[in-house]
Amino acid sequence: MKLRANIPLISATLLFALPLFASATTNTFQVSGWVPYWNGATSTADAIAHMSELTQVDPFVYSMQDDGSIKDLGPMNLPPWSTLVATAQADHVLVIPTVMWSNGSAEKTILTNTTSRIALEESIAGLVTANGYDGIEIDFEGKPASLQNYFSTFLMGLKQRLGTKKILACDIEARTPLGDAYAGLPVPPGAGDYANNYTAINKYCDQVRLMTYDQQNVDMALNAAAASSSQLYAPVADPQWVSDVVRLAEQQISPAKIEIGIPTYGYEYDVTAYANNDYNYDIMWTFDPGYATQIEQQYNVQPTRNAADELELTYIPSTATGTAPISSGANNALIAAAAASQYATQLNSHMDFRLLDWPDATSATNKADLAKSLGVHGIAIFKIDGGEDPNIWSAIQGLAGTSTLVAAKPTGGSVDVTLAPLTSNLRIGSTGTQVLILQKILNSDASTEVATSGPGSPGSETATFGLATKAAVENFQLKYRVATPSNPSFGSVGPATRAKLNAVLATI
Repeated sequence: MKLRANIPLISATLLFALPLFASATTNTFQVSGWVPYWNGATSTADAIAHMSELTQVDPFVYSMQDDGSIKDLGPMNLPPWSTLVATAQADHVLVIPTVMWSNGSAEKTILTNTTSRIALEESIAGLVTANGYDGIEIDFEGKPASLQNYFSTFLMGLKQRLGTKKILACDIEARTPLGDAYAGLPVPPGAGDYANNYTAINKYCDQVRLMTYDQQNVDMALNAAAASSSQLYAPVADPQWVSDVVRLAEQQISPAKIEIGIPTYGYEYDVTAYANNDYNYDIMWTFDPGYATQIEQQYNVQPTRNAADELELTYIPSTATGTAPISSGANNALIAAAAASQYATQLNSHMDFRLLDWPDATSATNKADLAKSLGVHGIAIFKIDGGEDPNIWSAIQGLAGTSTLVAAKPTGGSVDVTLAPLTSNLRIGSTGTQVLILQKILNSDASTEVATSGPGSPGSETATFGLATKAAVENFQLKYRVATPSNPSFGSVGPATRAKLNAVLATI
C-alpha cells in the first residue's frame, strides 16, 4: 500500500489508508496479575498492597493431577489466600484462579475420554461455584497437536457449565509467525499444527492471555537481525516479537478478548563468543531484578537498555579476590560482546562470559502502551510476588480501568487516518502512533524501507520500534547525513533526525 501522493498537504499532515475494522468498542483497560503459590505469603501481600492498580487477580494455585483431580496448592480457604480473595472482592477486583497442567500424556488420557473429560468440566465448574469465584483460568500447556479437537470440546463443555455469569479465561502459548520462526529456512512439515484452535478459543474463552514471554530464540528473523548488527540478543520478550504474536492472534481471536502477558523476571546466560560476532547462549536460570542489583554492586557494572527494550549487563564470574568484569560503564554489554568476539577472532578461540537480561518498569510501561496501540483489552503481569521491579506499580498507576479503544477483527477495505509530523524522540523500545508515523515516512523511500515484506513493510507498518526500524533509521541518517555510526544518536530519532524526517514528510 502506497502513500497517497495526490492528497494535498495541510500543515505537513497527510492521510493514509489503514485496515478497516468491523467496529471498535470502548472498554476499560484490564490490568491483571498472576499471584504464584510458591511464595504464598509474599505474593498475596504484594497483590493486596497494590490492589488499587489491578482489575483482576489470578491466584496461581490449582494444579491438575495425572488422575484428573485438582490439587489446591494454596490452600485457598485459609490465610493468606482467603485474605487475598476477601480483599479483592471488597475492592471489586475480579478473582479468577488458574488451573495449571503441563503433563501432555496425562492431558491426553483425560481429555480423550468422554467420561473423564466431562467429570473434569464438572469438577472445575463446581470449584468456581462453591468458592464464589468470578471465573476460572485454564493453563493447560504441553498438549500434543492431536489434542486440538478434544481440548476445544473441553472448553465448550466447561463454558456451558460455567454459564454466562462466570468468566472462562484461557492461557495460550505465544505463536510466532512461521515466516519469522524459520526465517531463511524451509518450514518443516507439521510446524503449523497446534494444540490450540484459535477459532474455538475465540468462541468459548472470554479472556485470552497470550503468554508473550520466554521468547529466547523462537524468532529467527529477529535473531538474524541482531546478529547482523553484532548485538547480544537473548530477550525475555522483544516488543517487536510481541507485536507480531498479537497481530497473528488477532486474525482469529477478537482483540477485545486478548491480554498481553508481561514478564517481571529475567534470564542469566552463559555466553560463549566465537570469531566474527558469533555467540552461543546457554540458559542458566531465571531471576528477579534484585539479583541483577547484587551483580551490579559485586562487579561494579552498569546495565544498559538493549534492542529488546530490556536491561542487560555482562560480567565474568570471579573469585572472592575479584576479577575485573569485561567492561564497565553505560555501554558495558555492547563493549563486552565486541571485546569477547575480538579476543576469539584474534586467537582463533572462544571466550565465555555471563549475560543478564531482564525487563524493568520501563519495559512494562512500554508493553502497556503497545497493548493500547494494538487495540487489545489489557495486560496480564507474570508474576506478582514481591520480586518484580518495585517501580512497576508507579509506572502503571492509574492505568487499570481507564477507557481504551479496543479494535474489532479487520473486515477489509480502508479508512483514512490523519498522519501528522513527528514530535517525539524515538528509539529502540518506543511504541505508539509516533512509531507508526516514523515507519510510514521511512517506507516512502525504497532505500530506507523498514522491511520489504511482513510487519513493518509498506502497508503493514507497526507501532513498535524494533531492530528493523533502527536499521531503517540508520539508513535514513546516512542518506541525509544527519548522523554517523560514531554519533551516540545513530539509529535513534532525536531533534536533527526528526526535523529531516518531517521535511521528507512534507514532500511526499
